[in-house]
Amino acid sequence: QFSVQCLAQGHFDTWTVGARIQTANPLVIGRPTPQTNSPNIVLWLMFNFYVFQFEGKTSFGMSVFNLSNAIMGSGILGLSYAMSNTGIVLFLILLTCIACLSCYSVHLLLRSAGIVGIRAYEQLGLRAFGHPGKILAAVIITLHNIGAMSSYLFIVKYELPLVIQAFLGQTTSSDDWFMNGNYLIIIVTVCVILPLAMMKHLGYLGYTSGFSLSCMVFFLSSVNALNYRAHVGGKLHTFCTSQLYVQNDEVFLIYLQTAYTIPILAFAFVCHPEVLPIYTELSNPTKKRMQNIGNVSILGMFIMYFFTATFGYLTFYENTEAELLHTYSKVDPLDKLILCVRLAVLVAVTLTVPVVLFPIRRALQQLLFPGRPFHWFRHVAIAVCLLFAVNLLVILVPNIRDIFGITGATTAPSLIFILPGLFYIRIVPTDQEPMNSRPKIQAACFTALGFIFMTMSLTFIGIDWMSGGNRNIGGH
Repeated sequence: QFSVQCLAQGHFDTWTVGARIQTANPLVIGRPTPQTNSPNIVLWLMFNFYVFQFEGKTSFGMSVFNLSNAIMGSGILGLSYAMSNTGIVLFLILLTCIACLSCYSVHLLLRSAGIVGIRAYEQLGLRAFGHPGKILAAVIITLHNIGAMSSYLFIVKYELPLVIQAFLGQTTSSDDWFMNGNYLIIIVTVCVILPLAMMKHLGYLGYTSGFSLSCMVFFLSSVNALNYRAHVGGKLHTFCTSQLYVQNDEVFLIYLQTAYTIPILAFAFVCHPEVLPIYTELSNPTKKRMQNIGNVSILGMFIMYFFTATFGYLTFYENTEAELLHTYSKVDPLDKLILCVRLAVLVAVTLTVPVVLFPIRRALQQLLFPGRPFHWFRHVAIAVCLLFAVNLLVILVPNIRDIFGITGATTAPSLIFILPGLFYIRIVPTDQEPMNSRPKIQAACFTALGFIFMTMSLTFIGIDWMSGGNRNIGGH
């Protein structure tokens, strides 16, 4: 227990060791050993005992599934709408930039974690800025992931009744209890999400994450098929021609639309709270191995996002709504392929909720029970309380678009840009990389980009509110 507490408080980065921790991470084979004259031999022995007990066992493939599932979210349904605002060329440029920046952000996190031997986002905050940094990181993770979980359950609330309605062959809703979205999200939470959230380790969810990704691959294939039907005279009908880029006489409106597109794309790549927990449970963990997992996951989601957005946009063009499934429902609510698409998306977002819940629970444990060993009652109780709160939010709040807009415009850039850059600048010793070194200048520019992104998003959201606009911002 003492060794666990020391690890949680980051004491092991002060050892006198034969090899620096940043080049030999503590949780890998070939751990650093103390010099014979080191007074910390007892801590070293206890730490090795801790590592032996808790060394990760999750494979490379399962880790890719989990991280890809954490990246993929309800934001995929808003990408066609984003493309309708920008055109194909600008959308591809923005998507490529956000994906590359996300890979760089993962690199900063892993580099910072390797310096101090800590694999918890909140503990990096503690190491960089003391207790306020730990609280700030935990609060941002909690707010963002609660917003993401809420967006998933909102999809279940509004889409599952339509799926049941289509199965029954009805075109109008009824007052039956099984057509009430509030009851349905409670049933799904208790029967599916809660049992998965009770798993002890995140690595166990690799199989469900793989199935979730398979459902989204089917979703991508189906959107492609629906686009093909639209252009060969099927049931779907297009309304205008596509645009490689947006042509608009009002330049300010173009900027406004683009400013709303960037948050959608940024939210769609937020996976950073899950990176370090997945790293912790990875077998044979090294920074290079985890970086490869991040690169493969982000590349896979980049391809899926681009083709999903393109096929959906080329089907409806300017008539694309912020939520793609709503656009399809206006065509033929009883279409069997559309029904299968809805069902696949529902399964995918439902299986993503437990993956997103793990970092929140870890953040709360770091805040409320620092240094405490694992306990099943606390593990389950936090999951139950979180799911109860999220269900209550989804049931009581009819429209949380604006809440998601504000939290998303603040938490997403914080997790992707601001915090990883600040952690890197504060944690990497100046004797290794001075403040005027190229890596730290890049990290500073990266952090500044996050503040610019946040300011721009909040400004245009405020302008949209004041002008009475009705645009939608995609969730994670």
